[in-house]
Amino acid sequence: MTLTTRYIDVNGITLHCKVAGQGPLMVLLHGFPEFWYSWRKQLPVLAQSYTVVAPDMRGYNLSDKPKGIKNYTLEVLMNDIRALIKAFGQESAIVVGHDWGGVVAWSLAGYYPEMVEKLIILNMPHPAEMKRQLKQGNWQQWRKSWYMGFFQLPYLPEWYMKRNLTRFFKRSLQGWAHQETAFTDADIQAYVTAYEQPNALTATINYYRALRHTKRSDKLRPQKLMMPVCLIFGEDDKALGKELTYNTAHYCKGALSIKYIPNCSHWVQHEYPELVNKYIVTFLKQ
Repeated sequence: MTLTTRYIDVNGITLHCKVAGQGPLMVLLHGFPEFWYSWRKQLPVLAQSYTVVAPDMRGYNLSDKPKGIKNYTLEVLMNDIRALIKAFGQESAIVVGHDWGGVVAWSLAGYYPEMVEKLIILNMPHPAEMKRQLKQGNWQQWRKSWYMGFFQLPYLPEWYMKRNLTRFFKRSLQGWAHQETAFTDADIQAYVTAYEQPNALTATINYYRALRHTKRSDKLRPQKLMMPVCLIFGEDDKALGKELTYNTAHYCKGALSIKYIPNCSHWVQHEYPELVNKYIVTFLKQ
């Protein structure tokens, strides 16, 4: 596999992207606190059949980091990916998302279904279902989501992470994983380096702060999904409860496949890369 680097102008900013392969366009969207490197174990397999684009989402690693919370609203994030797809000369793509990348992917498929040919989500329930369960008093999930409240505070989250980035990533990545081989010390250093980029801490935490600015400026409403959807979910997710996925079919009118992986944390593509790759490739061939 030849992995190339491209800097692509979208939506008023520049995204740093890793690109590999030839064929139909596939976009891989990482979550927090990661960057394109989240997909290092998927890229060699997927690039055999697709043009695979793994961007650093805005605010992350080598992509631009505009100042201000409102530069990280869901509407802005969706528009980044819409422009990225068009920058590759396409009107639509297969979209894969994990964690925050999953939020963007679910939303893109709902608001702009014509741009998503197939949707693959890793460890992120449908955002509307998570919101519904929180409103209805899923206290177990409220406890798991404590960090989202913490991230609303100014300055303190950045200070907490910055004082020892290595310890933060060892705890949140290695500390959560069931498989000891999921993250090496070299991997941890790659994450530390990414988060040492100027303004990276504030920019990435602003994804959470921007949640209170999620109302759209137009009257567009998300639709039930007609495209095929695959949800892959590590069952022992310390951030997101498995029960959040049980009602996924309510949001999907097209074919839906859900694959649960036991003894697996939130970092599903890191812990069980071969199995995740198998599920993705099988789904795309159907």
